[in-house]
Amino acid sequence: MPDRLTTVVVIGAGHAGLAMSRCVAERGIDHVVLERGEVANSWRTERWDSLRLLTPNWCSRLPGYAYGGDDPDGYMNMAQVIDFIGEYATAISAPVETGTTVTSVREAAPGFRVETDRGAWHCRAIVLASGACNIPAVPKLAGDLPNDILSIDTKTYRKPSDLPDGGVMVVGGSATGTQLAREIHRSGRPVVLSTGEHVRLPRVYRGRDILWWMDACGLQDETYFEVEDLERARTVPSLQLTGTDTRETLDLNALTDEGVRLVGKLAGLRDDSALFSGSLNNVCALADLKMNRLLTTVDEWATKAGLDSTMPDPHRFETTRVPNRPPLTMKLCAEGIRSIVWATGYRPDYSWLHVPVFDRKGRVRHNGGVVDWPGMYLMGMQFLRRRKSSLIDGAGEDARDLAAHLADWLDGRGQSA
Repeated sequence: MPDRLTTVVVIGAGHAGLAMSRCVAERGIDHVVLERGEVANSWRTERWDSLRLLTPNWCSRLPGYAYGGDDPDGYMNMAQVIDFIGEYATAISAPVETGTTVTSVREAAPGFRVETDRGAWHCRAIVLASGACNIPAVPKLAGDLPNDILSIDTKTYRKPSDLPDGGVMVVGGSATGTQLAREIHRSGRPVVLSTGEHVRLPRVYRGRDILWWMDACGLQDETYFEVEDLERARTVPSLQLTGTDTRETLDLNALTDEGVRLVGKLAGLRDDSALFSGSLNNVCALADLKMNRLLTTVDEWATKAGLDSTMPDPHRFETTRVPNRPPLTMKLCAEGIRSIVWATGYRPDYSWLHVPVFDRKGRVRHNGGVVDWPGMYLMGMQFLRRRKSSLIDGAGEDARDLAAHLADWLDGRGQSA
């Protein structure tokens, strides 16, 4: 079968790939979106059952489309997210080829040859929008677990009943780890939460969702060339937030109030013993400090914007309570630990990308989504072009910028990122 021809191939039909599709279509550029499963496939197949978005519904905005329901301050569950993204694909008439797995991308001057399990495409430009959360980033030390302790990652975990009876250690104290620690503990299983660096924030501050404040005062729109340490900004842990009907704060204090035991970062496994870092006090103090700096920024902005008289007064939250002497070791079996849930993040899968665009850590080299290879672009990564890039709300502006760059490149009017 001869290669099919198009100007642009977008790989991935999640919110980022669809946003790019809309912006490319607005410029009259012919393209196709290749998706290994269905639209919003990772939301359908790679998330735990109770997951809800961290962002309020009003944040669900994509080019030419936005949340239109009657609960703007609520938080979508997975079925609602899938419906939202699917309805967006229909609304923009995205040219999606579902059930099409990309197996290889190679240079094929001029442009690229994209091989799939349903034939090949030749294109002048390509957009990598397959997502940042493809492969669980489980540390190598997981291989040292005793055989009688279940090891499960968050791509596989669906609900507490997936776990054996007995104690559970959740490794990772960011958004996923804190949510799963609470869910599993409420199922009746004793939970130990092992946490290192994390970002603590209140769900609501001065009567507004914290993301409302971050959006209003411009923090979410901070661009990649405005931050002092971009490398650091692109690896910051996810916000320690959860989306619930009661808009409750889920931080380490809330978890310990419920009975979750707190330990430091898992540093090693030796026979039946877990070894923990001694930095728990320091990482919690640093998280408190950064949260308070952010709240000070919010307060200063509210004053300048003349909002103080319409909002509750500024206030601060209790510091994170840490055990006086956090344990440095724990006998897992003796403590009744029967499973470990690895909430240690994800990494993208580019095993099919055979173009030399990777740095020494295996990451795609790019400048604000413009990859270090003519005609290649990247979407959906943390702080790609803005602080909000990895959120649904951030995809639209990134897509508009990159579609403009792509159009100029196709017309021979190449520009910097």
